[in-house]
Amino acid sequence: METIGKYRVVKELGKGATATVYLCVSPDSDRPVAVKLIRFGQDCAAMSRRLRKLFQNEGMVARRLDHPNIAKVYEGVVEEDYAYLAMEYIQGFPLENHIRIDNLLPLHRVIGIVFKCCMALDSAYRQGIIHRDIKPANILVKANDEPMLVDFGLALNLNKDMDRDSTFITGVGSPSYMSPEQVKGYQLNQKTDLYSLGVVLFQLLTGRLPFRAKNQATLIYRIVNTDAPDVTSLNPNLPEGLNAIIKRALEKDLYSRYRNGAEFAKDLAAVRYHIVDDDVAVQDTRHFEKLRKLDFFVEFENVELWEILRISVWRQIAPQVAIIREGENNRLFGMLIEGYVEVSIAGRALCRLGAGEVIGEVAYLHPTRDERSATVVTLENALFLEINASALALASEELQERMRTALLGRMIDRMREVNRIAASHGTPAVEIGRALAPVTPGTTPGSGLDLELAPM
Repeated sequence: METIGKYRVVKELGKGATATVYLCVSPDSDRPVAVKLIRFGQDCAAMSRRLRKLFQNEGMVARRLDHPNIAKVYEGVVEEDYAYLAMEYIQGFPLENHIRIDNLLPLHRVIGIVFKCCMALDSAYRQGIIHRDIKPANILVKANDEPMLVDFGLALNLNKDMDRDSTFITGVGSPSYMSPEQVKGYQLNQKTDLYSLGVVLFQLLTGRLPFRAKNQATLIYRIVNTDAPDVTSLNPNLPEGLNAIIKRALEKDLYSRYRNGAEFAKDLAAVRYHIVDDDVAVQDTRHFEKLRKLDFFVEFENVELWEILRISVWRQIAPQVAIIREGENNRLFGMLIEGYVEVSIAGRALCRLGAGEVIGEVAYLHPTRDERSATVVTLENALFLEINASALALASEELQERMRTALLGRMIDRMREVNRIAASHGTPAVEIGRALAPVTPGTTPGSGLDLELAPM
C-alpha cells in the first residue's frame, strides 16, 4: 500500500490475526505515525461487526487517555470496508521479547518498568477506563525503559451503562493473563488489570507463567482454584519481598487484591533497596559460559542452561566444610564448579571429586528416601552451584527430563568405575570353555573380596 487515508506508508511494522500495522508519515507534520489497519471481510458478517466494535472502542477510549506511559491515538477513521487508527509511533521493543528464561531483563529494570505500568493503569482507571488485555505484547518499551501501554481495543469504559453499551464484548482477553473474575465472566473493575500486570511481573522475573496447563480448561481451573508458587522458589536470587507483592496482585479474593495501581507501585518501590547494583547481566553471562564448558551440560539446550541459572545459587565454600552430612534428610544437590571435595562413609574416605562433578544426586533421584548415605567435605576453597530441587520440580518438563537423564548417566558411569575397581581385587575369572571346579558345600563361589552395597 502507498497510502492509508492521508498517511503515506513507509513500511509494514507487523501483522496480527485481525490487523496490520504500518509505519507512515503524516502530511501535517512529517512526524512518523503507526497506522493500524483493519479490513472487514465479506464472508463473515458477525466477525466484521465484532472487529468494528473493537476498533471503534479503541479509538474512543485511547483518545481520552493522556499519560506519558500510554500510547497516544491521533485519529480514527471507520469506512465501509476498512478502518484505521493513526497512533503514536513507538521506537522500542515489546516486553514479549524478555519473558523467556534465557533473555530476562535485570531485576532493577523489571521493577522500574512495572512500576510505571502501575501508574499508567492508575491514571486510566481515574478516567474510568480498564484495559482488560494487559500482557507483555501490549507493553512496548522505549529508550530509558519507558513502557508504553498499547492496544486498548478490549478496554471497558466504566462510565457507560453496560446494559446499553454496544461496544461491550464479553469473553475477551488472553487466557494466561486473565483474572479469575474475568475467566468466570463476572463484572470487572480496575483490579483485573492489576492481576494481569501481576502475571506479567511474575513472568518477567521467572521466565514462566504462574499457571501452566496443556489445555485451556485445566488452565482456567488453575487460575480460579490454585495458588501461584513463590517467585523465590523459582529464582532464589530474588528479594523475598517480591513474594508478598505478587501474592497480593494475584489474589483471587478481590477484597485482598491491590485496590489501585498506586498501591501496587508503592510496594514495588519498597523492594528497590534489596536490589544489588552490580551488572547482573554480565555476571549471568559469565556464569552461563562456565556451565556451557562443563561436560555434564553438553547435551543441554541454551534455554535449559539459563533455566538452571535461575533456579540455582552460587556458593563460595571454605575448606573443611561439610556440604552434605551422612544421616541427614534433604534433597540438596548440585555441581562442583571449582575445587575438590572428599566423599566418605562411616568415617572412611570413599573418593575425591573435582570440578564438573555432581554432588548429592542420589537423594535427589531416589523416589522415596532422601536420607544421606555419605558425607561430602570440601578440601579447599570451592565454588558450588546448588540447584534448588523444589524449583526444579516446577521447571519445564524438558529441563526436568534432561536433568534426570544426565544424572542417571553420571551415576551409571560411577557404578561402572566402582565395578572396575572391585573386579581388580577379585580372583581370576572363569575361562570360557574350561571345565569348572566343583563348589565345596557350605561355601560361596567368588572372590575373597567381601562387598556389601550400602543403602541409598
